[in-house]
Amino acid sequence: MTTPLLEIKELSVAFRQGDETRLVVDRVSLTLNAGETLALVGESGSGKSVTALSVLRLLPSPPVLYPQGDILFAGKSLLHADDAALRRVRGNDIAMIFQEPMSSLNPLHSVEKQLLEVLALHRDMHGAEAHAEVLASLDRVGIRQAKSRLKDFPHQLSGGERQRVMIAMALLTRPKLLIADEPTTALDVTVQAQILRLLADLRREMGMALLFITHNLNIVRQLADNVAVMQEGKCVEISPCQTLFSAPRHPYTRRLLAAEPGGHPPPVPADAAPLLRVDGLGVNFSVRRGLFRRQAAQKSAVRAVTFSLRRGESLGLVGESGSGKSTTALAVLRLLKSDGEIWFDGQPLHTFNRRRMLPLRRRIQVVFQDPNSALNPRLTVAEIVVEGLRVHHRYTSAEQEQRVITALQEVGLDPDTRHRYPNEFSGGQRQRIAIARALILQPDVVILDEPTSSLDRSVQAQILQLLKSLQEKYHLTYLFISHDLQVVRAMCHQVIVLREGEVVEQGDCRQVFDSPSADYTRQLMQAAG
Repeated sequence: MTTPLLEIKELSVAFRQGDETRLVVDRVSLTLNAGETLALVGESGSGKSVTALSVLRLLPSPPVLYPQGDILFAGKSLLHADDAALRRVRGNDIAMIFQEPMSSLNPLHSVEKQLLEVLALHRDMHGAEAHAEVLASLDRVGIRQAKSRLKDFPHQLSGGERQRVMIAMALLTRPKLLIADEPTTALDVTVQAQILRLLADLRREMGMALLFITHNLNIVRQLADNVAVMQEGKCVEISPCQTLFSAPRHPYTRRLLAAEPGGHPPPVPADAAPLLRVDGLGVNFSVRRGLFRRQAAQKSAVRAVTFSLRRGESLGLVGESGSGKSTTALAVLRLLKSDGEIWFDGQPLHTFNRRRMLPLRRRIQVVFQDPNSALNPRLTVAEIVVEGLRVHHRYTSAEQEQRVITALQEVGLDPDTRHRYPNEFSGGQRQRIAIARALILQPDVVILDEPTSSLDRSVQAQILQLLKSLQEKYHLTYLFISHDLQVVRAMCHQVIVLREGEVVEQGDCRQVFDSPSADYTRQLMQAAG
């Protein structure tokens, strides 16, 4: 009988906190053979990433303890291996793609230097050969004009580009096992499809095994041979992929499958008044070169975007990374200089300066993609939520406190937790805090920039339902930016499809998705599965 490439046997992982020990992984057993893909799914906090990090012993010990079980790679124990043996395995035989590239890439080194370092350390490759290999790897993961991006630093790349660099870095070592922890979270559907095809091709070419951690069940359908479902540290179901989707056994698995985005946005009242109109919006950026950073050219980021929204209506902006979605939103907020006209409740925002815009900031609020970076870690939840209220309104301390309590209740959070800090909350709870911060000002328009992309499906379903109920209750108008077409379909009345700053298709959301007229829209739909 063939020895599994990776075998996790009755593994338990515990965190020691002071005098207490908390079990976070409870007797998990998994098997992965060469050339196979095992998907690990479950909600945030279920133990997926802890299990994966334990394979390479990347968790600090102490406070992390392994009270039970073992992890075998090619028949040899990793839990009981010494540091020298682990160094030989890490990067060479087992590589890992982490979820957050900004915490994994060195901000002081260029993309080229970091990739060349991997080749020098793990494959003893240098010079022109290494340089050619780096360029080829960036091309394979879809970095446009890779040669011109080699000297860029991580902060000069988009979120999706940083994730692609991380994937290229991991694949340079040609590992026997690749552990991928949510590697496509920040990627649009076309690049995501490209990365999934790349991983599938490499698995076939190299016989590479893949341990894939994700909350996106569409990816699981496309990529996995087997699926392990985790809940509260336990593995509640392991099944072949097709069996899991057609006949899930465990109630929790059935709940996960039922949490796929669906339904319709709340109907727009027939008498809803026009609220936001954008006519011929364009945004240009200066391209600066040379020692003195003189302007060398103008780059057009958005061209001739036009739309109109009524109270209680939602517009989805979809397209690949760099298509102009977020740039359009920032221009509407008057945080970027733009051409064209922007009318809000009859007022010409395109003629307003910073001082005249200030009173209107209260009425147009934003919820960003990543609550970790959007919430100040040094402030309590109450201080975060009340901050805008102190700028735009004059309330007594007691009135402010009551409004914070009401806002937290509106988004389904216990007001008694308002004196805690953001790090004490889950990802879904932090996103609810960000929504409460926007709602406390009672805005008319809320711009939602990928508000659910980093959340697992069950939490995502809760947030989407919350946004729908708030829209219905307060007749909120949403500008919804997302690369998840299922989410846009469930949330939006209208949709605009952007490509390289231009509108390629626009109209009623369901009509566009059911009968797309543009080839590019059809490509997006096909890539989304």
